Amino acid sequence: MNMYLIVTIDVEEDNWGQYEVLNPSVSNVKRLPELQELCNRFGIKPTYMITYPVAANREAIFSLRKIQDGGKCEIAAQLHPWNTPPFEEEINSRNSMLCNLPKELQYKKIESLHAKIYENFKIEPLSFRSGRWAYDQNVAQNIYKLNYKIDSSVTPFTDWSHCHGPDYSGYFPMAYKDFVNNPGNDDTYIYEVPATIGFHQSNFNFCKNIDNLFNNKFFNNFHIRGLIDKLHIVNKIWLSPEISDERKMIQLTNSMAKNQYKFINMFFHSPTLTEGLTPFVKTQEEEKRFMARIEKFFEYLSVSNIRPIILSEMLNFF
Repeated sequence: MNMYLIVTIDVEEDNWGQYEVLNPSVSNVKRLPELQELCNRFGIKPTYMITYPVAANREAIFSLRKIQDGGKCEIAAQLHPWNTPPFEEEINSRNSMLCNLPKELQYKKIESLHAKIYENFKIEPLSFRSGRWAYDQNVAQNIYKLNYKIDSSVTPFTDWSHCHGPDYSGYFPMAYKDFVNNPGNDDTYIYEVPATIGFHQSNFNFCKNIDNLFNNKFFNNFHIRGLIDKLHIVNKIWLSPEISDERKMIQLTNSMAKNQYKFINMFFHSPTLTEGLTPFVKTQEEEKRFMARIEKFFEYLSVSNIRPIILSEMLNFF
């Protein structure tokens, strides 16, 4: 069975975890040409999911347009409510989740980001991601109105309710049609392509049930989740070099193949390319290791039966 790789990168501002920053810096975008060179070596075209501050920054536009015009990437949209106009809501942690905003305000912000990308990149993006994975039916309806075809906001087996977000703990890492609530029309939907999160073990359903069982405050107090991971009963793995080293990402890829998943969606944030901007890379040494694990994972893919595609190419498989 053929398998396909998508690499989705959240290209965003430097100010990790801050919601009240005016004119945020996007200096990390300077590292994208180095990452792009690595992707080029292995024939990988990444999907850059850009926020409003990136789409409006002259240097970032120049850097990304150069890659885009060379046909080496896809430009997609990623929305952070706190720095995307109009600003009609209170800026706080709860409202940093797009899905928590009124539907009409959601639409205004998505339309604003969409217009800024068109203004500076001369394309209408087809692919979308809610920052902080904050997707729901209202978001689906709003991006459908703007002719988006694909969303990639779902993180399988993961519950964000502790930080005011969605609960995806019952979702699996398979692509699917997310039908938009449109009475009288069953043909309105968004294609959902989740970020790849799964387990080392091949029985994902069993692992999901065990993971959910122990994912509560009572069991966390007894460190049981750490124990079942150490005993290799259930090992959750994210296909992200921020969370997993290349060995674990290869394990997850093999597990996905055993479960006959056709697509894997690797993901990370552009600020992690620069030391000190995210919790994942704090030093120069960690920065080097981060790039090295991406390279080693790509090396593994290059000798396997896995073909890289951009996110919007998923339209050819439904």
